[in-house]
Amino acid sequence: MNGRMLCAVALTTIGLARGAGAQALTGVVPVAGQPEAAEPARAVEPDDDPPYDSAGRRDPFRPPRAVTATLSGEARTPLQRYEIGQLRLVAIIYEAREPRAVVEDDDGLGYILKSGTLVGANGGHVRRIERGRVVIEEDSVDFYGEHHPTDVVLELRTAERGKR
Repeated sequence: MNGRMLCAVALTTIGLARGAGAQALTGVVPVAGQPEAAEPARAVEPDDDPPYDSAGRRDPFRPPRAVTATLSGEARTPLQRYEIGQLRLVAIIYEAREPRAVVEDDDGLGYILKSGTLVGANGGHVRRIERGRVVIEEDSVDFYGEHHPTDVVLELRTAERGKR
């Protein structure tokens, strides 16, 4: 520290110790023998601002998907309890009138999919079943709360592509 700064700190400390600091900071000289009357603090709202109404708005501290899941109140199928990434496509059946696909979860349980089957925790459904892949369209919510459809593709793993 330089000399001026050290002198300023010393004078401030001495002034506060003697009580002159209160007068210097607030400009009010305390009167001896009278206690200071403290006025309770009151909250005052400005007249020009309307009060905040949260009706119709989502809670910003909850994830968007949790809000939609609790509001729907629908019973969930076992396939809707999984995220799409937790499912593995193991077979596709083309010979039927309507193509079908078989997916497995992490426990090895198999589920049969057809076009329109609800899949995933994000409101997805099977859009189409093609050779070697299944296209699932799910609803995604961006930062602003807007809904956008997103295609998620499950591909069939063959021996030349490698196994899990």
